[in-house]
Amino acid sequence: MPRFSVIVPAYKVQAYLPACLDSVLSQSCPDLELIVVDDGSPDACGDIADEFAGRDARVRPVHLPRNEGPGPARNAGIRRATGDYLVFLDGDDTLTPHALRAVAGRLEETGDPDVLVYGHARTHVTGETVRDPAAALLAERGPAPFALAGRPELLELLTVAWNKAVRREFAERRGLSFPPGLYEDTPWTYPVLMAAESIATLDRVCVHHRRRRRGGVPDTPGERHLDVFTQYDRVFAYVESDPELARWRPVLFRRMADHLVAVFTRPGRLPRALRAEFARRARAHCRRYRVPGVPVPPGVRLRHALLRLGLRRTWETLRLASALLRRTRKLLAKARGTVRTAALRLHYAVQRRLPVRADRALFATEGDRGYGGDPGALEEAFRTLAPHVRTAWAAAPAHHHTVPPGTRRLAPGTAAYWTALARSRYLVHESGLDAGLVKRRGQVVVRTQPGTPLRYAGLDLRERPAAARGTGAARLLTTVDTWDHLVCADRHSTLTWERVCPGGYTTLELGRPRADVFQRATAADVARLRETLGIPEDTVALLYAPTYRDYRRTQRAGLDLERLVTLLGPRFMVLARAHPRHGGPLTTARHDRIVDVSGHPRVESLCLASDALVTDFSSLMCDYAVLDRPIVLHADEPEAFEAALGCCLDPRAFPPGPVAYDEDELIGLFTGGQWRGPRSALLRAAFRERFCPHDDGRAAERVVRRVVLGETDLPPVVPLAARRPAPPSPALSPGAAEAEERPSPAVARAPLAAVPRPTGPRTVTESL
Repeated sequence: MPRFSVIVPAYKVQAYLPACLDSVLSQSCPDLELIVVDDGSPDACGDIADEFAGRDARVRPVHLPRNEGPGPARNAGIRRATGDYLVFLDGDDTLTPHALRAVAGRLEETGDPDVLVYGHARTHVTGETVRDPAAALLAERGPAPFALAGRPELLELLTVAWNKAVRREFAERRGLSFPPGLYEDTPWTYPVLMAAESIATLDRVCVHHRRRRRGGVPDTPGERHLDVFTQYDRVFAYVESDPELARWRPVLFRRMADHLVAVFTRPGRLPRALRAEFARRARAHCRRYRVPGVPVPPGVRLRHALLRLGLRRTWETLRLASALLRRTRKLLAKARGTVRTAALRLHYAVQRRLPVRADRALFATEGDRGYGGDPGALEEAFRTLAPHVRTAWAAAPAHHHTVPPGTRRLAPGTAAYWTALARSRYLVHESGLDAGLVKRRGQVVVRTQPGTPLRYAGLDLRERPAAARGTGAARLLTTVDTWDHLVCADRHSTLTWERVCPGGYTTLELGRPRADVFQRATAADVARLRETLGIPEDTVALLYAPTYRDYRRTQRAGLDLERLVTLLGPRFMVLARAHPRHGGPLTTARHDRIVDVSGHPRVESLCLASDALVTDFSSLMCDYAVLDRPIVLHADEPEAFEAALGCCLDPRAFPPGPVAYDEDELIGLFTGGQWRGPRSALLRAAFRERFCPHDDGRAAERVVRRVVLGETDLPPVVPLAARRPAPPSPALSPGAAEAEERPSPAVARAPLAAVPRPTGPRTVTESL
């Protein structure tokens, strides 16, 4: 029994059918059968199907004696299908590479739901490919699978068969089939979604739907477009057959009315002689299926009223007027923005004529986020060692609460911000203060970096234009020319940044200012942080912090965290932190030992509170190594990561601890104790020697003494062996280790692979 039965009805698509069939047979998931239904096509579709069957045993041609339409043709394919899941594809469409592998993986993740809905893109005759505007509805928004009541917005997607994988046993048990006539997908899609007990989504383009210049049935005028009324009669008859489905009547009525409006107003569908008939039947359907008392938005009510009255020209006039009004509003908003921008530029130009103030410093971090990182540590050192310099922090207003008292808060884009940018002597930033910055004589620009460079950056991104996100080399070099100092943590960072960001700046290889707190924090500080996060004293807290995957449209956890904490037992809990660019929680899992800490303002606090780090290709591992606590590398999808983003240093070749390539290996490392064993300590010691040579808790002090106070005789670096980073929690005591190395019987029986493949003015707690 194959995993997938791909059913392709073919009628007058001889020019496109070979590409369609090739796209299926070339899938990296070969567990399929391809059922090609020749729907009495007068062209060579039947011969093409037979030719492919002669070359590949997975192809099963079906020849119908006469043309019956796509609905009966699909039914003929369903009757011959033997696969677990039914996948439909029009004869002029194609599957994207690896689409079925992604579908199979998602089905396995979600426990083989009744229906899986996936994304598509339209391919135009010009070659342009445009993704479905409603693709955002497919994003993960909670546990999966789910019933339609949990995600009713799926009814807003196109009513087509080729964006779903339907479990064959479910379809047969519910008696689901396609009716004859045009718009046959509608009486299939709505019952499938309403009847399904379990639904999942896959936010990935799996189908390229071809928009043909001519010959497409939906865009061919004729009486067949009147079939839409019969199809909705079938939909509402299905709803009336089950009283539990009555709650969907208001939504289906609105979708029906919108569909009728689309058919009525779309040019080229209805001949002039049929418009009156269509409007009459539309009025009858709206009266028949309308649900009294259900509120309808004014715009929708107007469209439905115009449809009932058959006022097609009035509809076109109002539609054009609405479009003109929207365009006018956009132009006015753009004009207001232009005037404001011009006024701010004039203000900035005036401020640049005034003297630079030697007692002012402006700080900012990446993405206008809150106080923290290297700029935050340097700002604190400024106030401690150079109290004569008044500091200001630029961040979005939503993050102003993170800025400590005594530091001025500025919002980027305001007049006060541009004043500080023009007149502050010291400009300390992590990712660029503003593209319009004009560096003045007397200003000192100190650039920090958000992390140790493991992936491509700077000029290396010329080889990865997708990852560069439009950052050109000329713009980059113009920005680099404004730098006076670049703060680096180690020799690898120095060599990499000087190569990918060449300029005349001075490199300050003095350590990570943001990691200074790791050396200053005490056991009491760690205990207080753990208490605020709800971590019990005898619990091993794992900080799971994967990096951002640019090649994924939907960011998700690479681990099943519920399974992880279940198998590891009650002594472990997970702090799940998404990358800041993720913009949301990393996981929606509901478990008392899984805490999503993506919204926590300070990653340094999470590092101190945790007992070990689990990450993939995130540079956070270099910061965490300063704590000298266990680190486990979960190297999932290394080929995809390197192909999309590039690696200037592969952590698998010089890991900070044991390496796991899949979830079972990772769990095995913890249940077997290798995560904190002797080999883990040796790997971490070598890693710290390479990437933490200067991180003794005084990196920010050295930068301020060098840049602000002009000192050249800086404090000596404390050797690695003499450093005393913040102590871990009691959960990492030797006695706790013995307990955790004895896995529970359930864990011992699990088929897990344990061996990886070779290949200041404030207190510390207040500052966190």
